[in-house]
Amino acid sequence: MLRRRGGIPFDARLRTVPAGSSSLILSGGPLLSPTMLPKLRARLGAVFSTAPPELHGSVASHRSYILLNAPFPPSNFPSRFSTPVQRALQLRVTRWGGIVNFVWTGSPNATDSESTSVTAFSPLGGHIHFPALSLSNVDEVAENLRQHATVPPVSPALSDAQIHMYVCTHGARDCRCGNTGGKVFQTLRAELDRRVLADPNGPAKDVVLGEVGHVGGHTFAANLLVFPHGEWLGLLTPDDVPRVLDTILSTEIRPLISADPPMCHQFWRGRMGLGKDEQLSLHASHS
Repeated sequence: MLRRRGGIPFDARLRTVPAGSSSLILSGGPLLSPTMLPKLRARLGAVFSTAPPELHGSVASHRSYILLNAPFPPSNFPSRFSTPVQRALQLRVTRWGGIVNFVWTGSPNATDSESTSVTAFSPLGGHIHFPALSLSNVDEVAENLRQHATVPPVSPALSDAQIHMYVCTHGARDCRCGNTGGKVFQTLRAELDRRVLADPNGPAKDVVLGEVGHVGGHTFAANLLVFPHGEWLGLLTPDDVPRVLDTILSTEIRPLISADPPMCHQFWRGRMGLGKDEQLSLHASHS
């Protein structure tokens, strides 16, 4: 028997109408017609299902991923972390598909919540950086970000010489991100250092590795975001790091489009610039 919060049997709140009717009434509530019953069943199934969520196509549609330099690592964030300037920027970019998060790459450029630097990526514009964001210039930066994400450049965007890899380590939001995410981050750091030592001029020297706050989908920890490609990977473990890194380093450094196959197919969550249906279709076409 299903029980809702508080231990009251769920079906204790259901009573049927007289024999011959296919409708349902919530006790003390309105009549549920036959057309509404499938929706009720679907919602109950989602709440009480034990099936794992689907990895592929699990990235929310967005046109730009915007990272604010954090004053300390996301592994030390409280469960909910925000700043006035982050909230102000998110309010402005949400309307056209921007997502704002925090990143830590080892050296903060701010010790308070009043100003920070910004690194952003979009399928149209690639990589862009703003050295200073504050409440006094948030409108200007937001407009520049909008144009970067929505207005095709007059000339092709310059190729990015660096690969940016970000692991969610926001453990206070979900322990899986702290535990598995933290281990994957440390393994990536060690593997990159090993490769740079073995080949100082190899592709590993051009990787920027960072920790990010909550990205959504902590059930898929460890989550790894790869830019400027725009790829989201999930369910990574430390053992997966060498081969995943091989794939990333061998991929052309540019924003990927709908014609490009998923990077690391097994771990692929989705891609910046694609909606859920487009992500599912792309994954299925390469299965």
